[in-house]
Amino acid sequence: MKNSSEETETGPVADADARLPLVEELRPVPDVGAAFLAFSDVEKVLLLESSLKRESIGRFSFLTADPFHWEELTSARHGLEPFEQLRELMARFASRKIATLPPFQGGAAGLLSYELGRCWEQIAAVPNNEFEMPDLAVGIYDWVIAWDHHQKRAWIISQGFPETDLNRRAQRAGERSRWVRECLHSCADTANDNEASFDCSTTPVLPKNELALQHEISGPPGLSSNYSREDYLQTVERVVEYIHAGDIFQANLSQRLLIRQQCRASDLYLRLREENPAPFSGYLSSDDWAVVSSSPERFVCLREGEVETRPIKGTRQRRLGPEADLYTRDELRQSEKDQAENVMIVDLLRNDLSRVCRPCSIRVPSLCDVETYETVQHLVTEIRGTLESAMTPWDLIRAVFPGGSITGAPKIRAMEIISELEPTVRGAYCGSLFYVGFDGSLDSSILIRTMTVRRGWVQLPVGGGIVAQSDPQAEYQETLHKAEGMFRALV
Repeated sequence: MKNSSEETETGPVADADARLPLVEELRPVPDVGAAFLAFSDVEKVLLLESSLKRESIGRFSFLTADPFHWEELTSARHGLEPFEQLRELMARFASRKIATLPPFQGGAAGLLSYELGRCWEQIAAVPNNEFEMPDLAVGIYDWVIAWDHHQKRAWIISQGFPETDLNRRAQRAGERSRWVRECLHSCADTANDNEASFDCSTTPVLPKNELALQHEISGPPGLSSNYSREDYLQTVERVVEYIHAGDIFQANLSQRLLIRQQCRASDLYLRLREENPAPFSGYLSSDDWAVVSSSPERFVCLREGEVETRPIKGTRQRRLGPEADLYTRDELRQSEKDQAENVMIVDLLRNDLSRVCRPCSIRVPSLCDVETYETVQHLVTEIRGTLESAMTPWDLIRAVFPGGSITGAPKIRAMEIISELEPTVRGAYCGSLFYVGFDGSLDSSILIRTMTVRRGWVQLPVGGGIVAQSDPQAEYQETLHKAEGMFRALV
């Protein structure tokens, strides 16, 4: 196998270690959006993008498509092991990583929907599931375009799997790399094709009478929710009653907003990344559905045995003018209610991580820091630990999924209450887009600020953590503040 971080006139530079992937640097560096359009119609395209570029958490982007293995799980149930086949396949294709390149160099990647958590906890199923999104949709990808935004460089990394014979693997790696280059060269033509108008009449639409009960709400024309405003306020009060009764300390309550699809899912993603840039943006499509996300929140990351999770709890809408914005930041930082909400989830995640991390290794390097995004400011905490040597990335996901920031505390009881009170399944929302590399590395997002496109509709759920001090009116309004960037992308 060949390897290079630079090219000669004749192509990649050969490397003596044939176990490494084929690497070709792209010069000039392609625009991420244009490259995405070049592959947007390819089977199972996946983009994990830092559309908000920050060196600490927004440095890399990854684009891939056409996996050599794909699996979906449509009915998660308690006792099922959803990762069994993926564990076996990934063990077969284990590969070293090139340390000087971006961390994802091919591997398993895709969607873990919120309901996948029912595999590990006995949580009642929510009856309304009109869009029937898979609980797991994961491919094994043998190539990736990887960007390092800090270095302003990009590479094609081609593994040559599923071939394992070194000669055949090298041949496939070269063929795949050439195909990726050909697709990239079609960027301009693809962009022109995508300027054509979207014909809604060609998209099969789920009839309104097959939807769960919808209520019109303020926002873009045609927007509806699975709650009326009054129903949402009453449900917040019901959560507070559970808290006073001693069932929980906090639960995350969401409402599902719904609107008719008016454009291609790929175009919707490009709008969203412009209107609401975020370090954990992402896009995944398969057959007749797509997940479109601009998430600010990392779920869990694993590199060189070190685990990191970054829960978000505490939100304020940004204000016009720098002085007003600074006041909002200080108000959020000093809020006892938001601080308490964040710390509860920190304790929950420390407990989850203790299942798979070495004793005494879990630490909190930063607590309740304020981070600023396009439409809101958030309180964010960083939690770290060292994974036990016998544990795998799949064990880590199982220990912490779904994320505590979008369930509540105690976690299982909060999930039971969510299942009781929310009228429809969450699907992709509050799940994760993730990768597990051939080298065993892992990174993932929490799917908030996320839209799901299927059956002629766009779902854009929004929610927030409810605690004893919650004001129902303020909690309702906060959900709409969080939807603002998505609303802009829809218009």
